[in-house]
Amino acid sequence: MAEQHGIAINWHCKPVAGDWNGSGMHANFSDNTLRTCGSKEIYESICEAFAPVVKEHIAVYGADNDLRLTGDHETQSIDKFSYGVSDRGASIRIPIATVENNWRGWLEDRRPNSEADPYKVARRIIKTVKTAEVPVLA
Repeated sequence: MAEQHGIAINWHCKPVAGDWNGSGMHANFSDNTLRTCGSKEIYESICEAFAPVVKEHIAVYGADNDLRLTGDHETQSIDKFSYGVSDRGASIRIPIATVENNWRGWLEDRRPNSEADPYKVARRIIKTVKTAEVPVLA
């Protein structure tokens, strides 16, 4: 459609330099465990699985992401990892709706940028979630 109207789309995460948050492509994800577990501990163990593989995620989360992931403007620094409930400045945000639904829902990886390949992002998230050491509930 853009080509038909002589318009080009710029997907760069920070097409205009300046003091602003840039353009993200947050990845919301869940699996059967996240949708049904009802356990804060399981959510935390899945989030913790992301901590040792920050570089692997950043590698597929879009070029020039260092311009966006500065630690300012509701982002975590590109070289750090954090997660938290309703924390828009965390790498992984646990939505308040998930907590209010008794820890049944989804997670949001806030690090991918607007020009990331969504298939590569999904593949990396799935690989990480599959490696999580999920505690067995009694």
